[in-house]
Amino acid sequence: MSVDTALTQVPASAPAEASQGSRVLRRLRRNPLAVVSFCVLTVAVVVAVFAPLLAPYAPEQTDFANTLAPPGTPGHLLGTDDLGRDVLSRIILGSRASLQVAALAVFTALVIGVPLGLVAGYFRAADSVISRLTDLLLAFPFLILAVGFAAIRGASLGNAAVAIGIAQIPGVIRVVRSDALRLKSLDFVAAAVVDGASDLWVLRRHILPNATSVVLVQATVAIPAAILGEAVLSFLGLGIQPPSPSLGTMLANAQQFAARAPWAAVLPGLAIMILALAFNVFGDSLRDALDPKANRR
Repeated sequence: MSVDTALTQVPASAPAEASQGSRVLRRLRRNPLAVVSFCVLTVAVVVAVFAPLLAPYAPEQTDFANTLAPPGTPGHLLGTDDLGRDVLSRIILGSRASLQVAALAVFTALVIGVPLGLVAGYFRAADSVISRLTDLLLAFPFLILAVGFAAIRGASLGNAAVAIGIAQIPGVIRVVRSDALRLKSLDFVAAAVVDGASDLWVLRRHILPNATSVVLVQATVAIPAAILGEAVLSFLGLGIQPPSPSLGTMLANAQQFAARAPWAAVLPGLAIMILALAFNVFGDSLRDALDPKANRR
């Protein structure tokens, strides 16, 4: 195959990308689960952004006359906890904290993992070194890594996000590396190399743009894992610290009152489940919409 013929196979034209984007959106709109999960995520993001305005009470405000009040109590739609703090307000602001940690963790994982994955997939000499680094990170369980990080840096929202992000780096590296290996073997990449393009140019203009769909899907998969990770760390006292609201902290505080006031534990647990499930479902729908095999149907 000649260089000119191979260059014609480069999928980089703006009209083609716009057409592919419209096809992906059309498939997502036709998927009821994708639409429902996207609506749930939109509401969650809007609530998180405007949480201080939407929360009826300050998260630390107490009402000792209504401790462990059940849902439906006047002035407290979802009841109160053992200190009389409004459960709805704390869920709203706790969900905001969970999304903040998830966004910071995934951003950290992508910023570090994507370049390393591209380099590992494109340069054979660097592949073994980066693969051993990935194996080293995988050798440390998430909780041990988080406990060590919290012991060194202290327990806080930012440190929890960094610990979760570091734990997610190996997964990002492996996914991006696999796609970079696939793209490296295609004709349009070989044609660019033969035409005199530098390695950095090939990575920036050909490999990375065509690996964007894989990165997006990986991000949607990593976000619910980060939300669950934040809840676990906060439950163990290694994440967001009181009096700042956190869904994991709410679960930890409510466990001793589970028989007497089950709503104090069930409601934040439902919030965690809905957020994680919505991201998982939308991620699966996005992966199916971006599937090249689906593009032919």
